[in-house]
Amino acid sequence: SDTKVMTCAAVWRMPKELESGSHESPDDSSSNTQTLELLCHLDNTAHGNMACVMWEPMGDGKKIISLADNNILLWDLQESSAKAVLSSSAALEGKGQLKFTSGRWSPHHNCTQIATANDTTVRGWDTRSMRQIYSIENAHGQLVRDLDFNPNKQYYLASCGDDCKVKFWDTRNVAEPVKTLEEHSHWVWNVRYNHSHDQLILTGSSDSRVILSNMVSISSEPFGHMVDDDELSDQEDQHQEEK
Repeated sequence: SDTKVMTCAAVWRMPKELESGSHESPDDSSSNTQTLELLCHLDNTAHGNMACVMWEPMGDGKKIISLADNNILLWDLQESSAKAVLSSSAALEGKGQLKFTSGRWSPHHNCTQIATANDTTVRGWDTRSMRQIYSIENAHGQLVRDLDFNPNKQYYLASCGDDCKVKFWDTRNVAEPVKTLEEHSHWVWNVRYNHSHDQLILTGSSDSRVILSNMVSISSEPFGHMVDDDELSDQEDQHQEEK
C-alpha cells in the first residue's frame, strides 16, 4: 500500500470438504477450486509489520498471538471467529531497532508461556501477565531464525540461526545450551520436533540441505529405541523360519 510493503495477518476458514476426517483425498475431488472464507483481519495498523502468528496449541482455537515489529499481541477470536479482539499486549524495550523474527507457543504449563526471538536473543514470556520470565542473551552468534518446543518434555526448547548452529535449551537454566548441533554450513532457517518421537529433529538451511537428526540423549525416552517397520518385518521372517 502506498509504495510500502506491509506484512499483515488474517484468519481464514477452510472449506468443509478439506477438514480433517473427510475421506476424499484432494486428488479425488472435482477440479473446482475451493475458496477460503475470510473471517477477520488481525489489525496491525498501530503495531507494525507482522513477523509471525501462533495458534494456542491446546484449547478451543479462540486465542492467537501475533508478533508485530516489537509488539506481542494476544488476540481473542469472538463471534465464531469473525472478529479478533486485542485482549493484551507487551512491547520489547531497549536500545536500537528491536524487532521480533519468530516465536513459538509452548504446549506445556497450560499454554501460559511463549518463546520469542529477536536479533540474537531468545526470550520467554508469561501470557497471563505478558511479562518476561527468562532471557537468553546471545543465544546465537548471529540472528535467531526459528524456535520450537519439545512436545513431550517440559522446559526444552530448540533454536537455530545465522551462525549455522542449532541449540537446545533447558529454560530453567539458560546459562548454557544443553546441546549444540553444527551440521549445517549456512544459515539455519527452521527447526522442528517430530510430535511423536521427540528425539527426531528436522532442520532446514540455506546450504540447500534438510537434515534429520536423532537426538536420543535429550529426548523424553533417552533409553528408548525406535523400532522401524523393516526391523519388525525382519523379526517376523525370522520367527517364520524358526517355526
